[in-house]
Amino acid sequence: MTDAAPTASGSRSVARGSGVPGLLGSELATLFRRLRTWMMLGALCLVPILLGVAVRIAGGTRAGRGPAFLDQITDNGVFVGLAALTIATPLFLPLTISVVAGDTIAGEASLGTLRYLLVAPSGRVALLAVKYVVAAVFCVIATFAVVAVGVIVGAILFGAGPLTLLSGTQVSLAEGLVRCLAVVAYVSVSMLGLAAIGVLLSTLTTVPVGAMAATAILAVAAQIVGQIPQLSAVHPYLFTDRWLDFGDLLRSPISWDSFLDNALLQAVWIVVAGALAVWRFTTRDVLT
Repeated sequence: MTDAAPTASGSRSVARGSGVPGLLGSELATLFRRLRTWMMLGALCLVPILLGVAVRIAGGTRAGRGPAFLDQITDNGVFVGLAALTIATPLFLPLTISVVAGDTIAGEASLGTLRYLLVAPSGRVALLAVKYVVAAVFCVIATFAVVAVGVIVGAILFGAGPLTLLSGTQVSLAEGLVRCLAVVAYVSVSMLGLAAIGVLLSTLTTVPVGAMAATAILAVAAQIVGQIPQLSAVHPYLFTDRWLDFGDLLRSPISWDSFLDNALLQAVWIVVAGALAVWRFTTRDVLT
């Protein structure tokens, strides 16, 4: 027996006996069946493509000008991926994640499908957790896509070889790619706090665009606050405070302090936003 409910991408069935794993699979399939998801991923992939082509046409950039790693692209195409991620992290990644996270609950409510999902035996807390996991998966895939496309484009346009780290040490291409994956992990973790905030805001409204916009605005506002010296006392508590502190992963030896500090910061935001989302969602009358 299944309970079917229409969605924006067609129809979806929630298996009564499948539990949380089945619900998670259904939600992931729904996310990646949507044209919107692929359009957002495609837009993110344009960042490294345009960056690589622009540097190729310009013939390089002056040292110290532009975002981090930009002046190293012509020496090694792998840096296209890292430079593109540096560009995408403050704005483009948060925008796409805001869309996915803000749509998690509010999108179902606006379509009238939320009550059908709650018929499944998993329960409200499990549904909320699944929705968050789906948003987290998108964080990882979106971040990986930017770096992967950047590395491929960079290798085609500029070639790829041993990587010169920020500390001046040269490592093999294989180790350099592993470090790129570590940077992907760092930025993915950085986005998890924002995703939790987006899910929380999604429980507060039945208008998904409102939740999406509010999440994106908070991401931008937090970064603006982080640039105001007079508010330095609150900087360490902003979920955006360590978004770009992945440079230690590109030094020899690697220092994991920034990674751990960032993970702890995001964990605090996940717990706080998650607790508020659970409280709101479990006490809410679901009519749609």
